[in-house]
Amino acid sequence: MDNNLPEIEELIKKFSKLPGLGPKSAKRIILKLIDNKDTMIKPLAKSLANVYKNIIRCNSCGNLKIINTECLCEKNDNKYDKICVVENLADMWVIQSANIFKGYFHILGGTVNSNEKYEQKNLLIDSLVKRIKKNSLKEVIIATSATVEGQTTAHYIEDAIKNDKIKISKLGQGLPVGGEIEQLDDGTLVSAFKSRVPVSND
Repeated sequence: MDNNLPEIEELIKKFSKLPGLGPKSAKRIILKLIDNKDTMIKPLAKSLANVYKNIIRCNSCGNLKIINTECLCEKNDNKYDKICVVENLADMWVIQSANIFKGYFHILGGTVNSNEKYEQKNLLIDSLVKRIKKNSLKEVIIATSATVEGQTTAHYIEDAIKNDKIKISKLGQGLPVGGEIEQLDDGTLVSAFKSRVPVSND
């Protein structure tokens, strides 16, 4: 910005790192906030502080929960025989909104590439194995993106849970090569889930 205000410049840099925002969009948002300090910045700061203080990631399923409370995955109000494995919360939300899957969700918290091990990124693959055994699940649907990283992650999962007693499937046609789950429309997701294909146990 022309006014050389380091606090504003720093805020713009941080906002620019958010998905879908560049420097221009970040500047517009910052200026809007500054013009409405009492009605927007103050409550926003309070909400962010509450989230920072009270919301954590569940070490079992990867979903968000309030600190020192039970996660939905621990309550087990509903019994399912399938679990859908996704990369992040945005992927789970888009699948839920499409109403195409009834079962448990497992959020990995990212992906790996061919040059690193999943432990380095703290992905919840070990906890996935535990959840499968604990709930006696019959099918694991691997819903990672059709990117190189997403497919590499899928291979790690397949190796970790491969056995003769559980069906492992991946999303089928309808999922474009290089596509990310959260960017897909409902019709494409429905097609990908309906045409999911089994993974060989060989």
